Amino acid sequence: MTDGPDHDANIVGALALALTDRTSAAMAEAGGVSESAATALSALHHFLDRPTIDRLRQVLGLTSSGTVRLVDGLVSAGYVRRRPGTDARSTVVTLTTAGRAAAKRVVAARSAVLMSALTALTAEERATIDNLAGKILVGLMRPPGATRWGCRQCDTGTCRGETNDQCPVGNAARARYFPPTQP
Repeated sequence: MTDGPDHDANIVGALALALTDRTSAAMAEAGGVSESAATALSALHHFLDRPTIDRLRQVLGLTSSGTVRLVDGLVSAGYVRRRPGTDARSTVVTLTTAGRAAAKRVVAARSAVLMSALTALTAEERATIDNLAGKILVGLMRPPGATRWGCRQCDTGTCRGETNDQCPVGNAARARYFPPTQP
């Protein structure tokens, strides 16, 4: 018996790190911005509609000052605009036309890396990994209100799908917490 994580845990860690490194680098390069800024563009593109700077901070898991600096950089790049929020103390962030284009490049770069990672798998293996990854991700879910959202780079439209039930995390969470009742 050896000390440290077992083989399966080590493999999952290596996979997570390799995917993170490659997607983060591809997204940053495609957007011509930092990794955090690329993630912000992705989130603004997919699911954040006019978020306050504080909401963006929560999604990204940054400090308030770090988020302000990030938004300053995105404004300077011409990717976002600041607008007054619902009260005098808040500011919302919106994508510009250039920001939408950059966000689409960022999203496409992430997708290309992830699709490339799956090319070695058969359709059956892909279905298996979808099921297993969903279960693992449910175990890693953060409580409501937590910072650094797990789906901050997700293509939420892909997970919703036509039937709104293609998110492996949502499906695994429903199966875990709301199992079907037996007749």
